[in-house]
Amino acid sequence: MATFLSRLGRFAFRRRGLVLLLWLLAFVGAGFAATTAAAPPADTFSMPGTESQKAFDLLQEKFPDTRADGAAARVVIRAPGAEQITSPARKAQVERLVADLAEAPQVAGVVDPFKANAVSGDRTTTYAYVTYEVAATELTDAAHDGLTDALEQARGTGLVVEAGGDAVAVEQAMSGTGEKLGIAVSAVVLLLTFGSLIAAGMPLLTALIGVGIGVSGITALAATLGLSSTTSTLAMMIGLAVGIDYALFIVSRYRSEVAEGREHADAASRAVGTAGSAVVFAGLTVIIALAGLAVVNVPVLTKMGMAAAGTVAVAVLVAITFVPALLGFAPIRVLARRDRKQYTGKPLTKRQQRAAERRAARRKPNLGARWAGFVLRRPVAVLLLGVLGLGAVAVPAASLELGLPGEGTMAPETTQRKAYDMLSESFGPGFNGPLTITVEAKDAKTAAEKVRSELRDVRGVAAVSPATANASGDTALVNVVPATGPAETRTEDLVHTLRGMSDGLESRTGASTIMVAGQTAMFIDFSQTLDDALLPYLGLVVGLAFLLLMLVFRSLLVPLKAALGFLLSVGAALGAVVAVFQWGWLADLFGVDQPSPIISTLPIFMIGVVFGLAMDYEVFLVSRMREAYVHGARPAEAVVTGFRHGGRVVAAAAIIMASVFSGFIMEDNDFVKMIGFSLATAVLFDAFVVRMAIVPALFALLGRSAWWLPKWLDRLLPNLDVEGEKLDAREAVAAPAPRGVRDSSLVG
Repeated sequence: MATFLSRLGRFAFRRRGLVLLLWLLAFVGAGFAATTAAAPPADTFSMPGTESQKAFDLLQEKFPDTRADGAAARVVIRAPGAEQITSPARKAQVERLVADLAEAPQVAGVVDPFKANAVSGDRTTTYAYVTYEVAATELTDAAHDGLTDALEQARGTGLVVEAGGDAVAVEQAMSGTGEKLGIAVSAVVLLLTFGSLIAAGMPLLTALIGVGIGVSGITALAATLGLSSTTSTLAMMIGLAVGIDYALFIVSRYRSEVAEGREHADAASRAVGTAGSAVVFAGLTVIIALAGLAVVNVPVLTKMGMAAAGTVAVAVLVAITFVPALLGFAPIRVLARRDRKQYTGKPLTKRQQRAAERRAARRKPNLGARWAGFVLRRPVAVLLLGVLGLGAVAVPAASLELGLPGEGTMAPETTQRKAYDMLSESFGPGFNGPLTITVEAKDAKTAAEKVRSELRDVRGVAAVSPATANASGDTALVNVVPATGPAETRTEDLVHTLRGMSDGLESRTGASTIMVAGQTAMFIDFSQTLDDALLPYLGLVVGLAFLLLMLVFRSLLVPLKAALGFLLSVGAALGAVVAVFQWGWLADLFGVDQPSPIISTLPIFMIGVVFGLAMDYEVFLVSRMREAYVHGARPAEAVVTGFRHGGRVVAAAAIIMASVFSGFIMEDNDFVKMIGFSLATAVLFDAFVVRMAIVPALFALLGRSAWWLPKWLDRLLPNLDVEGEKLDAREAVAAPAPRGVRDSSLVG
């Protein structure tokens, strides 16, 4: 591996013009394909194999005149003060509102609340149900404006009018401010790390090129592969972070090799052969973690994971080809200003060599080396402090409550939340989460009425609507209003109770199929699907990554430590997420409008993404230790060497990645905000506590046994040569390279 990548790096360095041209053509081509491609499809959500999905598909088939995916709005109207909504004056105002709603663009129909008897028991509140001809993502601005104007006119008469449903516009668009802030912070960190504008600009430029190609490719293939416009969000987030980090490690290693006295082409070749090998395997762990989301069997997660994995693959290719090509254009200027005269890539004279050796001898160990020495002297204390500290932060995770975002979790000042609260107050808490019972039978209307009569007596049921049959009479619907709210445990229990009754109801009513659906049931099925997939997903991702790391480090304990450290990082990050988003701690600081249950998809996203990123730091830091150990250093010396060359760079990479993720906290989209916060905290915990404290402490305690591998297994495993041992052997046979001096100031 190291030999192949070394040759690739040398080729890219020497044929930099060709490589630059090819990447620019790829960038322009992907951009052109994206701009000329068909519009991406609307967001769709499906869960194959679940009862909710089967019922949804049945409704689309049996009720073709009513689009099951059509947008809808529920306009809630309340009379002011102690007035009744049924008074002649207020009734006339409501009827005028209904007429205005019916005239709005794309409206299929409006149910008159008085004809539907949709009036609360105290006669103060009613609601009108508005259906649309198209899905929510296909509504035009005119349709949204028509709904808004009708509501405003009704409010002008003194009525309290609010609206909920997917037809109501939600201001949660991606502003792009977060990405820009993350890139700005990254630029500052890179400049402080490298002391060179050129060196700082390379990772940013290559990351933007890689993300541009990846996201443009997703857009170009959106219509063909069914990728919605939101699929690229995760790809952009991960692609930016890993693209900067991967380029950072290649550039840093190049500077280190130049400091060793190597000629520029040799330094680029060596950097790609060693650091590039770490980049390839780090990227593979991220790709495995993201592509592994396919085992969840939720198509939207699979598509997001695959799209992000493709963007990471592009970032790896950019790092091992485009970065060395750019180094070829600025082999000296990529160095810090103070070092450009000293390291020209030409052989040093004996006098220059002796002077450089004296300067190096006087130079103190850098911060990374001093920190490693501190940990090696006090491994038990550092280990206990790190584990107990992360354990304490993880405590809130024990109170984790999962759910999907709904109108009940929106900010109190939004019209959706106000409408939700008004309906709960006037019609009962379960009114916002009705269950739909689908009944298939030869005489569906009769069978559904029998089902209705039995369901009215079930504990937890507040009301059951009359049955509605389709035109052919073979399918009917019955709506059940629970006595409790959509997010309450008792509502979930009711869904399970009703589903448990389906077999008995089918035999007693003559129905062939009875299914429980509706948004509340769909949320329950979705959470159950994720719960069922969690262990298989963990097993797949951790198992494959364990094998990969065992190949890279030729050790059993190193991959085991990496996996256990990852669990600590994820646990602590989940604890922080619960404290902020569920409990409301520091909610104002992070812009959390309303504490609410954690979005169901977050834990599995965190596991996938954080595991891949955690392995990045493991590979980058430990591969340098492994390299020193293979070349004869004692275990403790190998740890110090790893931190002397990689500590500062890993710290910079973690700060950059955390800043990129933190930028997304500024977005209005709840899921993006939560994802950004969780990934930023997980990266900081993993890099600074696990990889830079717990891992060296364990290496200190384990000594040589950390690199233990059974001899029989060592013979079976292929030698990937990530540490570049074959490169050293090849250099020893070839003419010796110019001797220089190690200058740790260049490499952290």
